[in-house]
Amino acid sequence: MSDTRHTKVLIIGSGPAGYSAGVYASRAMLEPVLVQGIEPGGQLTTTTDVENWPGDTEVQGPDLMVRMEAHARAMGTDIIGDIITSLDLSKRPYTAHSDSGTVYTADSVILATGARAKWLGLPSEEAFKGFGVSACATCDGFFYRGQEIVVIGGGNTAVEEALFLTNFASKVTLVHRRGELRAEKILQNRLFKNPKIETLWHHQLDEVVGTDMPKGVEGVRVKHVETGAITEIPCKGVFIAIGHAPANELVKDVLETHMGGYVVTKPDSTETSIPGVFAAGDLTDHKYRQAVTSAGMGCMAALEAERFLAEAGDDSGKDVTEPLGYGAPVKEGAD
Repeated sequence: MSDTRHTKVLIIGSGPAGYSAGVYASRAMLEPVLVQGIEPGGQLTTTTDVENWPGDTEVQGPDLMVRMEAHARAMGTDIIGDIITSLDLSKRPYTAHSDSGTVYTADSVILATGARAKWLGLPSEEAFKGFGVSACATCDGFFYRGQEIVVIGGGNTAVEEALFLTNFASKVTLVHRRGELRAEKILQNRLFKNPKIETLWHHQLDEVVGTDMPKGVEGVRVKHVETGAITEIPCKGVFIAIGHAPANELVKDVLETHMGGYVVTKPDSTETSIPGVFAAGDLTDHKYRQAVTSAGMGCMAALEAERFLAEAGDDSGKDVTEPLGYGAPVKEGAD
C-alpha cells in the first residue's frame, strides 16, 4: 500500500525558486515538503562560474545549490529525493503521486519545476545523443580534451558553453543562424577575444555525421540560411545550446499557459489560474530567466501561499477547476 503524506505547502522542484520558497515557508511555520525532482538543484548544477549572484563575486553553480539546499533544510524544510509523476489540482487538498509510490496531499502547491534544454529535433541529433551530441558542456566537456567541438546557438547559454569548452577543446566553432549574438555584451567580449573560438554566422545545423562502429560524431554539416550552401566542419562533439523550455508536463493541460508553455500568473504575483497553486522561477518566467529572479519568485510564492492558507480556511474538497478571473485555462503550442 502506498504511503500518504499531507502538508500545508508542497513545493515541487529544487532550483533557486524551490529552495527559496522552502526557506520562506519554513519561516512562516508552514512545515513545507519539497520534492526535488529529476534534477536536484536545477540548471545551476550544470553551470560553472556564476558571477551575478548577489554577495558572491564568483561562485560555482553546484556549490551555490548545495548551500541553498542546506539553508532550506536548516530552516525546517523537509526535502525529499523523489519525482512527482502526476498532479491532481481539481480539488483541495491537492494530490501528487510520486515515482517512489508515496502520495502527497497538500493544502497549497508551489510549482518550481524550472526548464529543460531545447533540442533541434533533427534525426541525426537524436541518433548521436550521448555519443557526441550533448546539451551540457559542464557534464560532458571533459570527454573532448584536445578535440574540435561545435556549439550551436547565439544566446547566453551558447556563449557560456563555448567559453567553458575552451578549457578542454583544441578549437570551438560557434554556429549561429543570425549575424549577431543575443548574449550579454560582457560574454560576447570574452568570446571574441578567445583565440580558440571561431564564429560562423548565418548558418544552422543541417546534419550530424558520424560512425556506428564505434558510435561517435565525426563532424557536422551546416547550411547557410540565405544561400542554402552546405559547409562541413570536422568535430568530435556537438553541443546544442539554443535555450530552454518550461518543464510544464505536470500542469500543461490544467493551468493557463502562454508563450510556448510558460505558466501564466497574475500580474505582480505568483498566483496561477487555480487558487492555492503558485508558480515560480523558469516555469513561469519567459523574460528574465535568472537565478536571482527565480529566488525572488520563490519568496513571493511562499508569502502568497501563507496568505492564501490564512484566508482559505477549511474548504477541502471544494471544486477549484474553474479559474478565478483568468478565463478558461488554455494550452498553447510552442513559439
